[in-house]
Order: sequence, then structure tokens, then C-alpha cells
Amino acid sequence: MPGGSSLFSGFRVLALYSNHVPHALRFHKKHREFYLLTAAGKCFHTYNVNKLGIVSVSNSLSDDINVLAADRMLVFVAAGRLVSAFARNKEVVMCYHGHEQEVRLLLPLGDQLVSADAGGDVIVWDVQGGDIYLRLHFDSASFSVSAMMHPSTYLNKVLLGSSQGALQLWNIKTSKLLFTFPGWAAGVTVLQQSPAVDVVGVGTATGRIIIHNIRLDETLMSFTQDWGPISSLAFRTDGPPILASGSPQGHIAFWDLERRHLVTQQRHAHNTAIAAATFLHGEPLLITNGADNAIKVWIFDQEGGGARLLRCRQGHSAPPTTIRHHGNDGKNILSAGQDGTLQSFSTVHERFNKSLGHGSINKKKEKKKKKGLTFEHLRLPAITALSSVAARQSDWDGIVACHRGRLATTTWNYQRCTMGDHHLQPPKEHRTGIATAVDITSCGNFAVIGSSSGRVDVYNLQSGLHRGGLGAERAHSGAVRGVATETLNQMTFTAGSDWLLKFWRFKTRKQEGELKLPAAPASMMLHRDSGMLALALDDFTLLVVDIETRRIVRKFAGHQGNINDMTFSPDGRWLVTVAMDCTIRTWDLPSGSLVDCFLVAMAPTSVSLSPTGDFLVTTHVDSLGVYLWTNKSLCGPVGLRPLPADFLPTEETLPGVTADASEQEVTSEDFDDAYESAEQLGAELVTLSLLPESRWKSLMHLDTIKRRNKPTAPPSAPPSAPFFLPTVTGLTPRFTSPVATEETQSRLLGSSLLTQRSEFLSDLQAALQTSCFDRPLSLLKDCGPAAVSVEITCLTSLGGGATPGGGASLLPAFIQMIDSMLASGRDFDLAQGYLALFLKVHLRSLSQDPVAMAALLGLSNRLEAGWAELRTSFDQSMCLLSYAKSALL
Repeated sequence: MPGGSSLFSGFRVLALYSNHVPHALRFHKKHREFYLLTAAGKCFHTYNVNKLGIVSVSNSLSDDINVLAADRMLVFVAAGRLVSAFARNKEVVMCYHGHEQEVRLLLPLGDQLVSADAGGDVIVWDVQGGDIYLRLHFDSASFSVSAMMHPSTYLNKVLLGSSQGALQLWNIKTSKLLFTFPGWAAGVTVLQQSPAVDVVGVGTATGRIIIHNIRLDETLMSFTQDWGPISSLAFRTDGPPILASGSPQGHIAFWDLERRHLVTQQRHAHNTAIAAATFLHGEPLLITNGADNAIKVWIFDQEGGGARLLRCRQGHSAPPTTIRHHGNDGKNILSAGQDGTLQSFSTVHERFNKSLGHGSINKKKEKKKKKGLTFEHLRLPAITALSSVAARQSDWDGIVACHRGRLATTTWNYQRCTMGDHHLQPPKEHRTGIATAVDITSCGNFAVIGSSSGRVDVYNLQSGLHRGGLGAERAHSGAVRGVATETLNQMTFTAGSDWLLKFWRFKTRKQEGELKLPAAPASMMLHRDSGMLALALDDFTLLVVDIETRRIVRKFAGHQGNINDMTFSPDGRWLVTVAMDCTIRTWDLPSGSLVDCFLVAMAPTSVSLSPTGDFLVTTHVDSLGVYLWTNKSLCGPVGLRPLPADFLPTEETLPGVTADASEQEVTSEDFDDAYESAEQLGAELVTLSLLPESRWKSLMHLDTIKRRNKPTAPPSAPPSAPFFLPTVTGLTPRFTSPVATEETQSRLLGSSLLTQRSEFLSDLQAALQTSCFDRPLSLLKDCGPAAVSVEITCLTSLGGGATPGGGASLLPAFIQMIDSMLASGRDFDLAQGYLALFLKVHLRSLSQDPVAMAALLGLSNRLEAGWAELRTSFDQSMCLLSYAKSALL
């Protein structure tokens, strides 16, 4: 089998928008639109600011992107020690080599690019040629470059800030230090040009903001931010003199430069540090991004100068751990992450994404958090397990989630995109342990929740009331690892760490049976349509139990690490499992074998196969994205074969990360295992040709087609072309006399031309001796309906009579060709069409030829026998279909 997966192919990654790298902003003059560029690992994304819709994704680099910068034409990216220039937001057009350490700062400046690395080197590049124009070296102990900007109207000038606090103004054209600013006894983190010429905003590591005039070396004003170092600065340019400052805590402060005081603040704008904040030129819009995987656009239309969120693209700020498809259309994916949020991602378009928010301990207390309660104190921990049903989601909550270290489970409403009002927990006398497993019945009315104390409780989702528990005191003597309910709510299945799988009557909550497992189960999943119950055990094996017979029907082994999650295909044929050994395996239940296995770079933590079977969704360790894999079996035939026990899987590239693949020569060895269909599957079967139906259906209606396509008016003669009479050379112009030419070639056709045959007729005559009619049949297949009619008509002279070359003998030859087609069972439709036209054209000639009549009699017997077999098969199929439609099964 070739490398990679034969069943799944990487498609794309969802919910991956931004990281800690500050964004870059571009304005397209022709489109008159702003574009936002954000880094996402080894590539960067381009969004239009109007709708925050993704426009393009760049090609991948070898390392993660450290810095982004852009000018009017190019996008400059630093990844490690390499600086690259991208054109059209897509492809690399220039690479700049010269840094010995990681590049931290980039500044486009006209036809030049300024870059600074961690070792103290500042290089000025020629953008077009890629040559080094100037190289400066700074001692990291005395002047470590931490910020860089170009003051407006200062030709060829660059202002450098250091982590020691000093600032230097350099002329990169003459390589001269023009002025040194002593600083403010704090490291410089941000330098930003203000709308006023000569005035620069300086952000420091102590939280102080200085508005300084670099021409006069005079501090105009200063502010102090209480949230730590200044991570970004932005000046508003549409009128009001507002300065926005970002912090590592995710808060944004807005300062009035005219009144010199704090106007308002936007707390928790991001869950992590503000990577960058930028005001659109001449518009009351602020764009921010952060390491919490979010891009946000704020608009200033509130009273008092406040801002509100206008647009947002947000994913998980911590790796997602549990994903499940919601609904039956397979378009929405519920995802719970380590950041404690529950979100829904759409596979159709990003505008359909939903954020159900972060769970809170008490919604009433959350409203009072401004009165002294901290934001973190009210947050619930991350979700460890969830279950959702869309049956009654319009009436009450349809999602139930278990949280890390908590016994109470929360309900969520998908349509309102909020956490529900119910916190499901058992009575006070049984409140021990934590919730470990949850399942919602198919009707959407009840939730079954298992805990680490061994209890399994049933709750009503409409009222949130406790409706009893399974067993007298506890359902299991150990922790409950999985719960499930079947489609009709007749049975409930629980698996515990006591190595037991128990079967309970849902209505009476009494145990009806149990099954001893060979090891403690880690998780459990039920495919309700097929009644197959899959269990992942602690010894890295898988069991499949039939809930009707209550027996183990399949056992799979092969994983080398803990099995994190599993999912069934919609028809219940495949079981897809993911484990800490970085493999994704597909098990075929009917054959009981492993049919697909591939490696990924990061261990998968959760998996879900859509109800329509088109996408496989996975999440991975240390990755914020939700990865989609397409199911190849829906696009074409996939040959799945049982894999041997010693099969070594190969690594598959994660979707959204495109490697620099070079063209490889494809050899015939790559196709040794490819399946090729036979020309004829069985001698008792008939095979149709792959030609269009017009090739044989229109043979009997050629006369009608010719009459329909007959032109309404006769063709008109073309106008006579102008000509010049020939003249004789000399002083006196004279016309040449016409020269009489004798016609040496006769216009009468010779008899040899009349007796010439086409290639088809010649091959048909030769095939009569060998009884192999493949060659003439292939020639006839290449002809159109009109050409086929001409060839069949020319079997005799003028459609009838004998030809001088023995043409009458071609009638029996054509009959033998049709007989061989029917005998082989191939090209059944062509044989019927050719035979019908043949009889229509040569019926009178055939009646006068005894040899042809004898051949036709044998052909008639073969036709009757073939149609009798087909009619019997048709009748059996119609009878079975009629019975399946009408019988009470």
C-alpha cells in the first residue's frame, strides 16, 4: 500500500486565526479596502477588514513565523534567521540571508527593509536585489534593540529603542548616529508614530506611556498603566485625540491626549496579552489580535468614548480536548478546550461559527462580579466530556458537559449560545466524587451521568430535576468510565473501573445483566443504529459488544498507547480510533481487521466522524486548530485491504500545513497494487459499452435527423474574386493572348476507384478468416452515427446487390461479428443498435441470400436464448423489489 492513508485525506484546519505575533495592516488602493495579516504557525492568513473573511493563505515556511510586516506591494516575514518577501500574499519572491540569530523586528522603509535580530545586528536590505546595504552591530549589554520605527517626514531616519531605556536616531543612508535620547529608566517595548509630526509614543516595561517630541527632545505628557508592560500603542486618526494601550493581561486602556486622563478601559478584550492594536486610518475602528487565537474589530460609537465589539474571529485559546458533531447534517462541530470555553465551528463558512462562552459557577453571581468578585473566581474549569442532541434544543437545553474536578454538570443551549440554568448534581447525601461520563437520550428528555464514586444518575433536562439512580446505592464499585442509552430508551449501558459492563432497564433502573471485561475500560461509545458498543480498555485493546446478544463480537489490538477517543462511521461499518501513539486507525467490523492506519506529527486527543460520513475531525496535543480530513470513499472507489500485524504506518501531513513537495517521478511500482476491473466479470453477464447513448440510439432515426437539419435555403454562390489581366513586358502596355490548355485528365472515375473498400470493410473481410472481430468492431466504435450508417450501407454495392470484389460475402461476415458480440456478452447495447440498422438497410438483400439467411437464423436463436435469461433475471429482481415494498417486515 502506498504511504499515508488510503481512506482519509487532509482537507483544511478550522478555528486557527492568530498567535502571539503582532498583525500587519495593508491598504489596497485599487480595491480601496484594508487587509489584515496574521501569523498562524508557518504561514500567514490575509483577511479583509470589512467582513473578516479570509482572502488567502500563504505558502508554508520551514520555521514558525516570528515577525510580520507589510508595505504597499510586499509582505515581509521573518522565520528564524531567514527573512522572506511574499508577493500576492501567497508566494515567496525573495529571501534575505545574513542574520546569525533569530530575527525579532522588521521595518519596511521605501525600497529598503530594516531588520534586527536577537544578537544585536541591524541590517538594511535592498528590497529588490536582496543585497545588504548597511549592517550595524549593537552590544546587547549596553543597547539591546527592542523597538523600531520610522518617524514621519524624517527622510532615511530610523528611531531605535532599547531594553535598557535609551533611544537612538540613525540615518541609514549615511550610517550616522544623529542623536541619543537618554530614556526614562525603563526598557522600551513599543515605539509608535502619532498623527502629529515629530511626536512619538513610547511604551515602557514598567507600564509608563510617554508622549515625546523627538525634534525638541521634550516630553509632552505621560501616563501610567497598572497592568504591567505596554504591549502595543495606537493613535486614533479620525478626530478625537485618543491613544489606545494594550497590556499582557488582555486589557485595553483609552487615554484622552487633550484632557490628559483615562477615558475608558476595555477589560478582558483578549484572554492573553494584546499582541498588537491598530486604528484604521480615518475610521473609528480598532483592530486587535492576541495569543488567544482571536482577531477582534472594535467600533467607537458608545457614549463617553467607549468601544464595542463589531466583528470577531475567535478559536480556542488553549488546545481543544473534546469534539463532537452536533445535529444530523454534519455541518457543525462542538468543541471544548482547555481554556474552559465551548464553541461551535461550521464546516461551511466561518460566519456560522458560534461561541457558547465560558461556564460560570453561578450566573446570578456573575452579574455581581463588578462588585468585588474576581472574573477567574466565577469561571468553571475545562470540560472533560460532553453529549449533545438536537431533538428538543428549541424547547430546552440540549447539551450536557462534565467539568474537570467537579461533580455538578452544566447544561448549554445551542440556539441561544449560552450556558443553561441547570447544574445537575445528585442529592446532598450522595454528593461525592466528580462527574466522569455523560450521555443524553435520543429523545432529548433525559441525561445519564456517571461519577467517580460509582453512581449513575438520571436527570430531566427540561426541569433539571433528579429522577433517580441506577442500582441501590452505586452502579459500580469503582469509577464509572462510560454511559450510553440505546435508541428506544429501553436499556442503559454502563462501564466501570471494576472491569464490568452492566446492562440496565432504563425505566425500572434495575440491572438485567453484566459482562466481565478482560481489563478496565477507559471509554465507551455506542452506535445506536447498529447496536454495536465499543470499549477502549486500559491495556490498549478494543472490544466491540453486540447489545442484543450481550457478547463480545470483535476484539482489536494494535495501539501502543492510551486510546484517547473513538467514533463510528454512520453505517456502523468502521470504527476509527486515536491514541497517544500518534496513530489514527480504522477498523472494519464485518471483516474484523485493520484497514487503514497513518501517523500524525502530534498525538490526537479527540475524533469525530460526521453523520454524513464526509469529514473526519480531529484535535491534537499542543494545537489550537480543529483539523478536517475528507473521506476518499465518497469521492471514488477505495480499495481497502486488511493490514498485516507488523504494518508500519507512515506520517500524514496535518491539514492546513503544506510541505514543500517537489515533483517526483511516478513509476509503475506505485501502481502494482492498484485494482483493475476486468472487461467481463462473468460469462453469464452482459456488459454495456461505455459509449454515449447517442452513438446507438440515433441509428434508427438518421433520416428524421437529416430532415430536421436540412437547410431552409440553398447555399449561395460566393462572389467572384477580382482578377487582373496579364500584360506583356515592354514600353507599350499590351495584354497577353490567352494560351489554350488541353485537358489531359479525364473527369470520369475509373472502375478501380469504385471497387475500393474502407478500412472497416477490409478488416471485416480479413476477420472472416480468423473469426476475430475485435479490429473491425473497434473501428466501428470510433465512428459517429452517420459514419456507421455509411459503413453498414456499403456492405453491398449501393445498399444491395453484389459487388465486383465479392462484396455480397460481407453480409454474413457482419452477421458473424454481431453473433460474436452477443456470445461474449460485451457491448450488448451496440450489438442491438447495429443489428437493427443492418436489418433495416439490407432486409431485401438478405432475403435473396441463402447463406445470410442461415446465419440470421442462428443469430435469432442466440438472441431468444439471451433475452430469456435476461427476462428471468428481471422478473426475479422485480418480484424481490415488490415484496420488499409491500411486505410487513
